[in-house]
Amino acid sequence: MPAAIQDQPTAKASGTPVVVRLLVLATFVVILNETLMINAIPRLMESLHVTEHAAQWVSTAFMLTMAAVIPITGWFLQRVTTRQGYTIAMGVFLAGTALCAVAPSFTVLLLGRIVQAAGTAVMMPLLMTTLMTVVPEQDRGRVMGNVTLAISVAPALGPAVSGLILQLGSWRLLFVAVLPIAGAVTYFGLRQLKNIGEPQVSTIDWVSAAMAALGFGGFVYGLSLFGEGDAQLGPSIGIVVAGVAAITIFVLRQLKLQRTGAPLMDLRTLKHRTFALSLALMCIAFLAMMGSMILLPLYLQNLRGLTPLQTGLLLMPGGLAMGLLGPTVGKLYDRFGSRPLVLPGSIAIVLSLAGFTQISTTMPYWQVLALHALLMISLAATFTPIFTLGMGALPPKLYPHGSSILGTLQQVAAALGTALVVTVMSARTGQLVTEGASTASAQLSGMRLAFVVATALAVVTIVVAAMLPNRTAKTAEEPLHAAV
Repeated sequence: MPAAIQDQPTAKASGTPVVVRLLVLATFVVILNETLMINAIPRLMESLHVTEHAAQWVSTAFMLTMAAVIPITGWFLQRVTTRQGYTIAMGVFLAGTALCAVAPSFTVLLLGRIVQAAGTAVMMPLLMTTLMTVVPEQDRGRVMGNVTLAISVAPALGPAVSGLILQLGSWRLLFVAVLPIAGAVTYFGLRQLKNIGEPQVSTIDWVSAAMAALGFGGFVYGLSLFGEGDAQLGPSIGIVVAGVAAITIFVLRQLKLQRTGAPLMDLRTLKHRTFALSLALMCIAFLAMMGSMILLPLYLQNLRGLTPLQTGLLLMPGGLAMGLLGPTVGKLYDRFGSRPLVLPGSIAIVLSLAGFTQISTTMPYWQVLALHALLMISLAATFTPIFTLGMGALPPKLYPHGSSILGTLQQVAAALGTALVVTVMSARTGQLVTEGASTASAQLSGMRLAFVVATALAVVTIVVAAMLPNRTAKTAEEPLHAAV
Protein backbone atom coordinates (compact mmCIF):
# COMPACT_ATOMS: atom_id res chain seq x y z
CA MET A 1 0.00 0.00 0.00
CA PRO A 2 1.13 3.59 -0.34
CA ALA A 3 3.76 4.46 2.18
CA ALA A 4 2.96 8.13 2.67
CA ILE A 5 0.00 9.27 4.74
CA GLN A 6 -1.99 12.32 3.82
CA ASP A 7 -5.25 13.74 5.09
CA GLN A 8 -5.17 11.32 8.01
CA PRO A 9 -8.54 11.49 9.77
CA THR A 10 -8.59 13.03 13.15
CA ALA A 11 -9.83 10.96 16.07
CA LYS A 12 -9.76 11.04 19.82
CA ALA A 13 -6.61 9.68 21.36
CA SER A 14 -8.34 6.50 22.42
CA GLY A 15 -10.90 6.43 19.62
CA THR A 16 -11.04 4.60 16.33
CA PRO A 17 -10.03 6.74 13.31
CA VAL A 18 -13.01 7.79 11.17
CA VAL A 19 -11.54 6.19 8.05
CA VAL A 20 -11.34 2.82 9.83
CA ARG A 21 -14.93 3.11 11.08
CA LEU A 22 -16.17 3.79 7.54
CA LEU A 23 -14.20 0.92 6.04
CA VAL A 24 -15.36 -1.48 8.78
CA LEU A 25 -19.00 -0.63 8.05
CA ALA A 26 -18.60 -1.08 4.30
CA THR A 27 -16.62 -4.30 4.72
CA PHE A 28 -19.26 -5.68 7.08
CA VAL A 29 -22.00 -5.10 4.49
CA VAL A 30 -20.11 -6.73 1.62
CA ILE A 31 -18.68 -9.69 3.57
CA LEU A 32 -22.11 -10.46 5.02
CA ASN A 33 -22.95 -11.66 1.50
CA GLU A 34 -20.25 -14.33 1.68
CA THR A 35 -22.54 -16.60 3.72
CA LEU A 36 -25.90 -14.97 2.98
CA MET A 37 -26.87 -17.78 0.60
CA ILE A 38 -26.06 -20.71 2.91
CA ASN A 39 -29.56 -20.75 4.40
CA ALA A 40 -31.08 -20.46 0.92
CA ILE A 41 -29.47 -23.62 -0.47
CA PRO A 42 -32.58 -25.82 0.08
CA ARG A 43 -34.72 -23.09 -1.53
CA LEU A 44 -32.34 -22.80 -4.50
CA MET A 45 -32.33 -26.56 -5.03
CA GLU A 46 -36.10 -26.47 -5.34
CA SER A 47 -36.68 -23.30 -7.37
CA LEU A 48 -33.75 -23.57 -9.80
CA HIS A 49 -33.72 -27.39 -10.00
CA VAL A 50 -30.07 -27.86 -9.06
CA THR A 51 -28.31 -30.47 -6.93
CA GLU A 52 -26.95 -29.87 -3.44
CA HIS A 53 -23.39 -29.84 -4.82
CA ALA A 54 -24.30 -27.26 -7.46
CA ALA A 55 -26.23 -25.06 -5.02
CA GLN A 56 -23.34 -24.84 -2.52
CA TRP A 57 -21.27 -23.18 -5.24
CA VAL A 58 -23.15 -19.90 -4.69
CA SER A 59 -21.03 -19.70 -1.53
CA THR A 60 -17.91 -21.54 -2.71
CA ALA A 61 -17.60 -19.48 -5.93
CA PHE A 62 -17.82 -16.29 -3.87
CA MET A 63 -14.96 -17.41 -1.63
CA LEU A 64 -12.79 -18.64 -4.50
CA THR A 65 -13.28 -15.41 -6.46
CA MET A 66 -12.08 -13.47 -3.45
CA ALA A 67 -9.08 -15.80 -3.17
CA ALA A 68 -8.26 -15.16 -6.83
CA VAL A 69 -8.80 -11.37 -6.75
CA ILE A 70 -7.25 -10.47 -3.36
CA PRO A 71 -3.66 -11.14 -4.57
CA ILE A 72 -4.19 -8.49 -7.26
CA THR A 73 -5.57 -5.88 -4.88
CA GLY A 74 -2.14 -4.92 -3.54
CA TRP A 75 -1.12 -3.81 -7.02
CA PHE A 76 -4.53 -2.23 -7.71
CA LEU A 77 -4.68 -0.18 -4.50
CA GLN A 78 -1.17 1.16 -5.10
CA ARG A 79 -2.38 2.77 -8.34
CA VAL A 80 -5.49 4.48 -6.96
CA THR A 81 -6.43 6.72 -4.03
CA THR A 82 -8.36 5.39 -1.05
CA ARG A 83 -11.54 7.05 -2.34
CA GLN A 84 -11.08 5.66 -5.86
CA GLY A 85 -10.48 2.15 -4.54
CA TYR A 86 -13.55 2.41 -2.32
CA THR A 87 -15.71 3.71 -5.18
CA ILE A 88 -14.66 0.96 -7.59
CA ALA A 89 -15.04 -1.80 -4.98
CA MET A 90 -18.52 -0.75 -3.88
CA GLY A 91 -19.60 -0.03 -7.47
CA VAL A 92 -18.64 -3.52 -8.60
CA PHE A 93 -20.34 -5.03 -5.56
CA LEU A 94 -23.57 -3.13 -6.25
CA ALA A 95 -23.52 -4.27 -9.90
CA GLY A 96 -23.11 -7.90 -8.86
CA THR A 97 -25.89 -7.62 -6.28
CA ALA A 98 -28.30 -6.18 -8.86
CA LEU A 99 -27.43 -8.99 -11.30
CA CYS A 100 -28.15 -11.62 -8.63
CA ALA A 101 -31.50 -10.02 -7.81
CA VAL A 102 -32.76 -10.35 -11.42
CA ALA A 103 -30.91 -13.59 -12.34
CA PRO A 104 -33.18 -15.71 -14.61
CA SER A 105 -31.09 -18.87 -14.12
CA PHE A 106 -28.58 -20.48 -11.79
CA THR A 107 -25.74 -19.69 -14.21
CA VAL A 108 -26.52 -15.95 -14.13
CA LEU A 109 -26.87 -16.08 -10.34
CA LEU A 110 -23.43 -17.66 -10.10
CA LEU A 111 -22.01 -14.93 -12.38
CA GLY A 112 -23.56 -12.25 -10.18
CA ARG A 113 -22.00 -13.81 -7.08
CA ILE A 114 -18.58 -13.76 -8.78
CA VAL A 115 -18.99 -10.03 -9.58
CA GLN A 116 -20.09 -9.38 -5.99
CA ALA A 117 -17.00 -11.16 -4.69
CA ALA A 118 -14.66 -9.17 -6.95
CA GLY A 119 -15.83 -5.97 -5.27
CA THR A 120 -15.72 -7.49 -1.80
CA ALA A 121 -12.13 -8.66 -2.31
CA VAL A 122 -10.85 -5.08 -2.55
CA MET A 123 -12.39 -4.02 0.77
CA MET A 124 -10.57 -6.51 3.01
CA PRO A 125 -6.93 -5.54 2.26
CA LEU A 126 -7.94 -1.86 2.02
CA LEU A 127 -9.35 -2.03 5.55
CA MET A 128 -6.51 -4.09 7.05
CA THR A 129 -3.65 -2.05 5.59
CA THR A 130 -5.30 1.27 6.45
CA LEU A 131 -5.78 0.11 10.05
CA MET A 132 -2.15 -0.97 10.41
CA THR A 133 -1.08 2.42 8.99
CA VAL A 134 -3.19 4.85 11.02
CA VAL A 135 -3.71 3.05 14.37
CA PRO A 136 -0.93 3.14 17.01
CA GLU A 137 0.40 -0.26 18.03
CA GLN A 138 -0.88 0.01 21.62
CA ASP A 139 -4.47 0.46 20.36
CA ARG A 140 -4.51 -2.17 17.62
CA GLY A 141 -6.07 -4.93 19.71
CA ARG A 142 -9.08 -2.79 20.58
CA VAL A 143 -9.52 -1.50 17.02
CA MET A 144 -8.95 -4.96 15.56
CA GLY A 145 -11.77 -6.15 17.81
CA ASN A 146 -14.07 -3.85 15.85
CA VAL A 147 -12.60 -5.13 12.58
CA THR A 148 -13.52 -8.64 13.71
CA LEU A 149 -17.12 -7.54 13.23
CA ALA A 150 -16.47 -7.26 9.50
CA ILE A 151 -14.05 -10.11 8.92
CA SER A 152 -15.51 -12.85 11.09
CA VAL A 153 -18.89 -11.83 12.52
CA ALA A 154 -20.43 -10.85 9.18
CA PRO A 155 -20.00 -14.40 7.77
CA ALA A 156 -21.27 -15.81 11.06
CA LEU A 157 -24.43 -13.68 10.92
CA GLY A 158 -25.10 -14.41 7.24
CA PRO A 159 -27.25 -17.54 7.77
CA ALA A 160 -29.27 -15.89 10.55
CA VAL A 161 -29.99 -12.75 8.52
CA SER A 162 -30.90 -14.76 5.44
CA GLY A 163 -33.24 -16.94 7.51
CA LEU A 164 -35.21 -13.88 8.56
CA ILE A 165 -35.39 -12.50 5.01
CA LEU A 166 -36.30 -15.83 3.40
CA GLN A 167 -39.35 -16.05 5.63
CA LEU A 168 -40.77 -13.09 3.67
CA GLY A 169 -40.48 -14.66 0.24
CA SER A 170 -38.08 -15.62 -2.58
CA TRP A 171 -34.30 -15.94 -2.29
CA ARG A 172 -34.15 -12.86 -4.56
CA LEU A 173 -35.14 -10.76 -1.54
CA LEU A 174 -31.69 -11.45 -0.09
CA PHE A 175 -30.19 -9.25 -2.80
CA VAL A 176 -33.07 -6.78 -3.01
CA ALA A 177 -32.62 -6.07 0.71
CA VAL A 178 -28.86 -5.61 0.41
CA LEU A 179 -28.98 -3.16 -2.53
CA PRO A 180 -30.30 -0.04 -0.73
CA ILE A 181 -28.14 -0.71 2.34
CA ALA A 182 -24.97 -1.05 0.25
CA GLY A 183 -25.98 2.01 -1.79
CA ALA A 184 -26.43 4.12 1.36
CA VAL A 185 -23.11 2.92 2.80
CA THR A 186 -21.38 3.83 -0.47
CA TYR A 187 -22.93 7.31 -0.60
CA PHE A 188 -22.28 8.31 3.01
CA GLY A 189 -18.84 6.70 2.93
CA LEU A 190 -17.77 8.81 -0.03
CA ARG A 191 -19.01 11.98 1.70
CA GLN A 192 -16.62 11.47 4.62
CA LEU A 193 -13.84 9.17 3.43
CA LYS A 194 -10.40 10.77 3.14
CA ASN A 195 -7.39 9.53 1.22
CA ILE A 196 -4.67 7.62 3.08
CA GLY A 197 -1.48 7.70 1.04
CA GLU A 198 -0.71 8.59 -2.56
CA PRO A 199 -1.07 6.51 -5.75
CA GLN A 200 2.11 4.87 -7.04
CA VAL A 201 2.98 3.55 -10.48
CA SER A 202 3.58 -0.21 -10.31
CA THR A 203 3.43 -3.29 -12.52
CA ILE A 204 1.70 -6.62 -12.05
CA ASP A 205 2.80 -10.11 -12.98
CA TRP A 206 -0.26 -11.52 -14.73
CA VAL A 207 1.25 -15.01 -14.90
CA SER A 208 1.29 -15.09 -11.10
CA ALA A 209 -2.30 -13.84 -10.96
CA ALA A 210 -3.43 -16.53 -13.41
CA MET A 211 -1.57 -19.30 -11.56
CA ALA A 212 -3.10 -18.24 -8.23
CA ALA A 213 -6.62 -18.26 -9.65
CA LEU A 214 -6.20 -21.58 -11.48
CA GLY A 215 -4.34 -23.25 -8.63
CA PHE A 216 -6.61 -22.43 -5.70
CA GLY A 217 -9.79 -22.63 -7.77
CA GLY A 218 -8.85 -25.96 -9.35
CA PHE A 219 -7.81 -27.51 -6.05
CA VAL A 220 -11.08 -26.73 -4.28
CA TYR A 221 -13.25 -27.52 -7.31
CA GLY A 222 -11.60 -30.91 -7.63
CA LEU A 223 -12.16 -31.58 -3.94
CA SER A 224 -15.86 -30.70 -4.25
CA LEU A 225 -16.31 -33.36 -6.95
CA PHE A 226 -15.27 -36.21 -4.66
CA GLY A 227 -18.77 -36.48 -3.20
CA GLU A 228 -20.50 -36.98 -6.56
CA GLY A 229 -19.79 -40.68 -6.96
CA ASP A 230 -17.21 -43.04 -8.40
CA ALA A 231 -17.74 -41.71 -11.93
CA GLN A 232 -16.18 -38.40 -10.90
CA LEU A 233 -13.24 -39.93 -9.03
CA GLY A 234 -10.78 -39.83 -11.95
CA PRO A 235 -11.57 -36.25 -13.04
CA SER A 236 -11.58 -35.14 -9.39
CA ILE A 237 -8.07 -36.45 -8.76
CA GLY A 238 -6.85 -34.94 -12.04
CA ILE A 239 -8.26 -31.49 -11.22
CA VAL A 240 -6.80 -31.55 -7.69
CA VAL A 241 -3.36 -32.55 -9.02
CA ALA A 242 -3.54 -29.80 -11.66
CA GLY A 243 -4.49 -27.28 -8.97
CA VAL A 244 -1.57 -28.30 -6.78
CA ALA A 245 0.75 -28.02 -9.80
CA ALA A 246 -0.48 -24.48 -10.54
CA ILE A 247 -0.01 -23.47 -6.89
CA THR A 248 3.52 -24.88 -7.01
CA ILE A 249 4.30 -22.82 -10.13
CA PHE A 250 2.84 -19.75 -8.42
CA VAL A 251 5.04 -20.22 -5.33
CA LEU A 252 8.20 -20.81 -7.39
CA ARG A 253 7.47 -17.72 -9.47
CA GLN A 254 7.04 -15.58 -6.34
CA LEU A 255 10.40 -16.80 -5.03
CA LYS A 256 11.99 -15.80 -8.34
CA LEU A 257 10.28 -12.41 -8.47
CA GLN A 258 11.46 -11.66 -4.94
CA ARG A 259 15.01 -11.69 -6.30
CA THR A 260 14.45 -9.98 -9.65
CA GLY A 261 11.35 -7.81 -9.30
CA ALA A 262 8.11 -7.19 -7.44
CA PRO A 263 6.28 -10.38 -6.43
CA LEU A 264 2.51 -10.52 -6.41
CA MET A 265 2.81 -12.02 -2.93
CA ASP A 266 6.02 -11.53 -1.00
CA LEU A 267 6.45 -14.93 0.65
CA ARG A 268 9.19 -13.55 2.90
CA THR A 269 6.33 -12.60 5.21
CA LEU A 270 6.26 -16.31 6.12
CA LYS A 271 9.82 -16.03 7.49
CA HIS A 272 8.28 -14.16 10.41
CA ARG A 273 7.40 -17.05 12.68
CA THR A 274 4.57 -15.33 14.55
CA PHE A 275 2.84 -14.34 11.31
CA ALA A 276 3.20 -17.85 9.88
CA LEU A 277 1.76 -19.48 13.01
CA SER A 278 -1.10 -16.98 13.18
CA LEU A 279 -1.86 -17.65 9.53
CA ALA A 280 -1.98 -21.41 10.10
CA LEU A 281 -4.28 -21.09 13.12
CA MET A 282 -6.59 -18.67 11.30
CA CYS A 283 -6.93 -20.98 8.27
CA ILE A 284 -7.80 -24.06 10.34
CA ALA A 285 -10.25 -22.17 12.57
CA PHE A 286 -11.96 -20.53 9.59
CA LEU A 287 -12.20 -23.89 7.82
CA ALA A 288 -13.93 -25.38 10.86
CA MET A 289 -16.29 -22.39 11.18
CA MET A 290 -17.41 -22.45 7.55
CA GLY A 291 -17.77 -26.22 7.60
CA SER A 292 -20.14 -26.06 10.56
CA MET A 293 -22.05 -23.16 9.01
CA ILE A 294 -22.85 -25.14 5.87
CA LEU A 295 -23.89 -28.24 7.83
CA LEU A 296 -26.15 -26.71 10.49
CA PRO A 297 -28.78 -25.17 8.14
CA LEU A 298 -28.97 -28.46 6.21
CA TYR A 299 -29.39 -30.38 9.48
CA LEU A 300 -31.99 -28.04 10.95
CA GLN A 301 -34.08 -27.68 7.78
CA ASN A 302 -33.72 -31.06 6.05
CA LEU A 303 -33.68 -33.35 9.11
CA ARG A 304 -35.44 -31.32 11.82
CA GLY A 305 -38.00 -29.61 9.57
CA LEU A 306 -37.32 -26.04 10.70
CA THR A 307 -38.18 -23.10 8.48
CA PRO A 308 -35.44 -20.68 7.32
CA LEU A 309 -36.75 -18.17 9.88
CA GLN A 310 -36.55 -20.68 12.73
CA THR A 311 -33.08 -21.73 11.59
CA GLY A 312 -31.94 -18.11 11.49
CA LEU A 313 -33.30 -17.36 14.95
CA LEU A 314 -31.63 -20.46 16.40
CA LEU A 315 -28.23 -19.50 14.95
CA MET A 316 -28.48 -15.76 15.59
CA PRO A 317 -27.50 -15.74 19.32
CA GLY A 318 -24.11 -17.26 18.53
CA GLY A 319 -23.40 -14.74 15.78
CA LEU A 320 -24.51 -11.82 17.97
CA ALA A 321 -22.38 -13.06 20.87
CA MET A 322 -19.37 -13.19 18.58
CA GLY A 323 -20.01 -9.63 17.43
CA LEU A 324 -20.58 -8.18 20.88
CA LEU A 325 -17.46 -9.83 22.27
CA GLY A 326 -15.15 -8.63 19.48
CA PRO A 327 -14.29 -5.21 21.00
CA THR A 328 -14.02 -6.69 24.51
CA VAL A 329 -11.63 -9.38 23.29
CA GLY A 330 -9.54 -6.67 21.61
CA LYS A 331 -9.25 -4.74 24.89
CA LEU A 332 -8.32 -7.92 26.76
CA TYR A 333 -5.62 -8.61 24.17
CA ASP A 334 -4.15 -5.11 24.62
CA ARG A 335 -4.05 -5.70 28.37
CA PHE A 336 -3.09 -9.37 28.79
CA GLY A 337 -1.73 -10.54 25.42
CA SER A 338 -2.78 -13.52 23.29
CA ARG A 339 -2.24 -16.61 25.46
CA PRO A 340 -5.14 -16.11 27.93
CA LEU A 341 -7.46 -15.84 24.93
CA VAL A 342 -6.20 -17.99 22.05
CA LEU A 343 -5.35 -21.20 23.93
CA PRO A 344 -8.68 -21.49 25.82
CA GLY A 345 -10.47 -20.39 22.63
CA SER A 346 -8.85 -23.16 20.59
CA ILE A 347 -9.75 -25.79 23.19
CA ALA A 348 -13.36 -24.59 23.26
CA ILE A 349 -13.55 -24.73 19.43
CA VAL A 350 -12.64 -28.42 19.57
CA LEU A 351 -15.15 -29.11 22.38
CA SER A 352 -18.02 -27.41 20.53
CA LEU A 353 -17.32 -29.26 17.28
CA ALA A 354 -17.01 -32.53 19.21
CA GLY A 355 -20.46 -31.84 20.63
CA PHE A 356 -21.88 -31.55 17.13
CA THR A 357 -20.64 -35.06 16.31
CA GLN A 358 -23.47 -36.28 18.55
CA ILE A 359 -26.32 -34.58 16.65
CA SER A 360 -29.51 -36.60 16.25
CA THR A 361 -33.11 -36.10 15.22
CA THR A 362 -34.03 -35.74 18.90
CA MET A 363 -31.21 -33.52 20.21
CA PRO A 364 -32.83 -30.66 22.17
CA TYR A 365 -32.67 -27.35 20.33
CA TRP A 366 -31.15 -25.65 23.37
CA GLN A 367 -28.14 -27.96 23.02
CA VAL A 368 -27.73 -26.99 19.36
CA LEU A 369 -27.98 -23.31 20.31
CA ALA A 370 -25.50 -23.73 23.20
CA LEU A 371 -22.94 -25.59 21.06
CA HIS A 372 -23.21 -23.01 18.28
CA ALA A 373 -22.87 -20.13 20.74
CA LEU A 374 -19.81 -21.80 22.32
CA LEU A 375 -18.24 -22.17 18.86
CA MET A 376 -18.86 -18.52 17.94
CA ILE A 377 -17.58 -17.20 21.30
CA SER A 378 -14.48 -19.39 21.01
CA LEU A 379 -13.80 -18.07 17.52
CA ALA A 380 -14.20 -14.49 18.77
CA ALA A 381 -11.59 -15.18 21.46
CA THR A 382 -9.27 -16.54 18.78
CA PHE A 383 -9.61 -14.39 15.65
CA THR A 384 -8.97 -10.91 17.07
CA PRO A 385 -5.70 -11.84 18.87
CA ILE A 386 -4.27 -13.83 15.95
CA PHE A 387 -5.10 -11.13 13.39
CA THR A 388 -3.47 -8.46 15.57
CA LEU A 389 -0.52 -10.61 16.62
CA GLY A 390 0.22 -11.87 13.11
CA MET A 391 0.06 -8.51 11.30
CA GLY A 392 1.91 -6.76 14.12
CA ALA A 393 4.84 -9.14 13.67
CA LEU A 394 5.52 -7.73 10.18
CA PRO A 395 7.47 -4.58 9.31
CA PRO A 396 5.28 -1.82 7.79
CA LYS A 397 6.64 -2.41 4.27
CA LEU A 398 5.13 -5.92 4.34
CA TYR A 399 1.66 -4.94 5.61
CA PRO A 400 0.15 -5.05 2.07
CA HIS A 401 1.61 -8.49 1.38
CA GLY A 402 0.63 -9.76 4.82
CA SER A 403 -2.99 -8.61 4.45
CA SER A 404 -3.10 -10.04 0.91
CA ILE A 405 -1.85 -13.46 2.04
CA LEU A 406 -4.12 -13.39 5.08
CA GLY A 407 -7.21 -12.55 3.02
CA THR A 408 -6.42 -15.02 0.25
CA LEU A 409 -5.78 -18.01 2.50
CA GLN A 410 -8.76 -17.13 4.69
CA GLN A 411 -11.03 -17.47 1.67
CA VAL A 412 -9.31 -20.63 0.45
CA ALA A 413 -9.73 -22.13 3.94
CA ALA A 414 -13.41 -21.17 3.97
CA ALA A 415 -13.95 -22.70 0.54
CA LEU A 416 -12.05 -25.83 1.56
CA GLY A 417 -14.16 -26.14 4.69
CA THR A 418 -17.37 -25.89 2.68
CA ALA A 419 -16.24 -28.32 0.00
CA LEU A 420 -14.72 -30.76 2.49
CA VAL A 421 -17.76 -31.20 4.75
CA VAL A 422 -20.20 -31.43 1.83
CA THR A 423 -17.96 -34.00 0.14
CA VAL A 424 -17.61 -36.11 3.30
CA MET A 425 -21.33 -35.87 4.05
CA SER A 426 -22.41 -36.71 0.50
CA ALA A 427 -19.99 -39.63 0.16
CA ARG A 428 -21.10 -41.18 3.45
CA THR A 429 -24.78 -40.58 2.69
CA GLY A 430 -24.50 -42.15 -0.76
CA GLN A 431 -22.69 -45.18 0.63
CA LEU A 432 -25.33 -45.85 3.29
CA VAL A 433 -28.26 -45.35 0.89
CA THR A 434 -26.67 -47.89 -1.45
CA GLU A 435 -26.46 -50.31 1.48
CA GLY A 436 -30.20 -49.91 2.11
CA ALA A 437 -30.37 -47.23 4.81
CA SER A 438 -33.09 -44.60 4.74
CA THR A 439 -32.20 -41.21 3.27
CA ALA A 440 -32.72 -39.39 6.59
CA SER A 441 -30.58 -41.75 8.67
CA ALA A 442 -27.90 -41.84 5.97
CA GLN A 443 -27.73 -38.04 5.80
CA LEU A 444 -27.54 -37.77 9.60
CA SER A 445 -24.64 -40.23 9.65
CA GLY A 446 -22.93 -38.24 6.89
CA MET A 447 -23.25 -35.03 8.89
CA ARG A 448 -21.83 -36.68 12.00
CA LEU A 449 -18.82 -37.92 10.05
CA ALA A 450 -18.30 -34.44 8.57
CA PHE A 451 -18.26 -32.95 12.08
CA VAL A 452 -15.77 -35.63 13.18
CA VAL A 453 -13.43 -34.53 10.36
CA ALA A 454 -13.86 -30.84 11.34
CA THR A 455 -13.13 -31.70 14.99
CA ALA A 456 -9.97 -33.61 14.09
CA LEU A 457 -8.70 -30.63 12.07
CA ALA A 458 -9.53 -28.20 14.89
CA VAL A 459 -7.31 -30.14 17.30
CA VAL A 460 -4.35 -28.72 15.34
CA THR A 461 -5.35 -25.20 16.48
CA ILE A 462 -4.54 -26.14 20.08
CA VAL A 463 -1.03 -27.19 19.09
CA VAL A 464 -0.44 -24.00 17.08
CA ALA A 465 -1.92 -21.79 19.82
CA ALA A 466 0.54 -23.25 22.34
CA MET A 467 3.43 -22.19 20.05
CA LEU A 468 2.36 -18.54 19.70
CA PRO A 469 4.07 -15.82 21.75
CA ASN A 470 1.97 -13.78 24.14
CA ARG A 471 2.84 -10.54 22.38
CA THR A 472 4.65 -9.43 19.26
CA ALA A 473 8.36 -8.86 19.79
CA LYS A 474 9.65 -7.49 16.50
CA THR A 475 13.21 -7.61 17.66
CA ALA A 476 12.88 -11.36 17.97
CA GLU A 477 11.39 -11.80 14.52
CA GLU A 478 13.61 -13.01 11.72
CA PRO A 479 14.85 -9.95 9.78
CA LEU A 480 14.13 -9.51 6.10
CA HIS A 481 16.82 -10.15 3.54
CA ALA A 482 18.47 -7.12 2.09
CA ALA A 483 16.76 -7.45 -1.25
CA VAL A 484 13.17 -6.34 -0.84
